[in-house]
Amino acid sequence: MTKVRLTTTVRLKPDTTKTSEDCITVRPVKTVVCLAVLLVPATLLAQWPAVRSATAPRSADGRVDMLAAAPRTREGRPDLTGIWDKGLLPGEVPPPGPFTATGPSQAFRDLAAALPDGLPIRPWAAQLKASRFGQNSKDHPDAHCLPLHPVQLHLHPQPRKIVQTPDLVAILYEANDGQRQIFTDGRPLPSGAFEPWWYGYSLGRWEGDTLVVESIGFKDQAWLDEHGTPGSDKARVTERFRRVNYGTLAIEITVDDLKTFTKPFTFTLQQRLMPETELIEFVCGENNRSATHLVGN
Repeated sequence: MTKVRLTTTVRLKPDTTKTSEDCITVRPVKTVVCLAVLLVPATLLAQWPAVRSATAPRSADGRVDMLAAAPRTREGRPDLTGIWDKGLLPGEVPPPGPFTATGPSQAFRDLAAALPDGLPIRPWAAQLKASRFGQNSKDHPDAHCLPLHPVQLHLHPQPRKIVQTPDLVAILYEANDGQRQIFTDGRPLPSGAFEPWWYGYSLGRWEGDTLVVESIGFKDQAWLDEHGTPGSDKARVTERFRRVNYGTLAIEITVDDLKTFTKPFTFTLQQRLMPETELIEFVCGENNRSATHLVGN
């Protein structure tokens, strides 16, 4: 079967946001190529052929049993390895089944949607967010094939692949070919003067069946969502990963950034396993002709 990833968010004008399951988006986010593009030879769109997993638990009808117990590594830890769909807030999670027919989380567009009372954002940061959104989010890193902040990447509609080893958990993002390393080998976080990174510096430790990840060293005035909520170089992000069952990954995220927000805040999301598939190669900058069309108000 030929498969094409058909989910993302497209800014059309200042007051319009469109999520399309009917169109293929071409980065940057303002360019949309609709279903007419699908009228091409299947060989052009072919990806990895389907491979049936020999180890996945299955129900009586032969399908992967998403409610089965979470797998474990040789060391007895929950194994987070797999390809995971976009993160959704608890109230957005659909009934059992794939997330693919569900658009991106509202928090992907505006992180304030993740909190009942909105973000505790400082006035300068609120002004910057309003300015960014007023310019049609034209400077968002995703629109220029640059890496996204890990907080937004958890919510990104393109999938991610987790590869877990005893000393390292790697997350490979289909979005902009991102690669994030979470070291679990006991090393300390960097201190003193060090260069900020798009993904920050991340260390993980196990607390029972939960992987707790601490990250620092992000670039200043990063983007945490499409609307332009900023994050600073003083941010400390704590993520708690828990594989609830074979098909469900729960992630609790705490953002502690007193330069940008008046207090830390926490929200949770859920990702669903995409069994027996692989990431699609996504080279954002290839044939990218849209940058000249990214204009403000």
